[in-house]
Amino acid sequence: MRVRPKWAAVVLVLSCAGAQAMTVDELVARNAEARGGLAKIEALRTLKAEGKLRFGGQFELGLTQYQRAPDSLRMEASLQGLTLVQAWDGHEAWQISPFEGRKDPERMSADDARELADAAPIAGSLIGARERGATLEYLGTEDVDGTDAYKLKVTLKNGDIEYVYLDPDHFLEIRMVAQRLVRGTRVESTTDYGDYEQVAGVYFPFSIATQSRAGGQQSQTTIERVEANVPIDDSLFAFPAAHAGAGK
Repeated sequence: MRVRPKWAAVVLVLSCAGAQAMTVDELVARNAEARGGLAKIEALRTLKAEGKLRFGGQFELGLTQYQRAPDSLRMEASLQGLTLVQAWDGHEAWQISPFEGRKDPERMSADDARELADAAPIAGSLIGARERGATLEYLGTEDVDGTDAYKLKVTLKNGDIEYVYLDPDHFLEIRMVAQRLVRGTRVESTTDYGDYEQVAGVYFPFSIATQSRAGGQQSQTTIERVEANVPIDDSLFAFPAAHAGAGK
């Protein structure tokens, strides 16, 4: 009658040992495989996503996002005929803020550009991280809304830190906690990912919920359509030539 607890303990020990045996490289490899495989991921040169962006459950904006490998990003959010633009061309960031009465493009500070730069890689935070100058650490497992998720720490080349949580069954990203230094203050945000769908054979989250600890700002992004490898000119990400002399 006492054999069962003994075997239960052995199973528990072996399970824990198996979890601890996981390495960063194994987790990143499993994530890449779960996403669709490195070959398909590396074949993605551009992405165009369209959907909705909701702030605080009140304002809903039309969203269009462009990405171009290796690290260019442009986001457009439109409401009532006005369009907010934020772009990163791999070197500098700029924006057009009509909701604040600014209709001309202006360059963003290095601190304000961090979030755009960090989000620019098409493959996400983990795949290709080391090639971009980041370091990775496996920190074991941690509970994420009832799921014992794998936790990885990504320290980016610019000093920002991203804690990425992988689902233990599917090895897809389910949460990221980002810490960025903005004007001398460490700003933290939490992003939850869900509703994964395939785009050109690669899985991407179509539901993205973000909450910032600074002011408790919340946003919900719902992707409705994504096109892969569509023609996107470099000029879409670059500071507009007509204003090139401004803000320097």
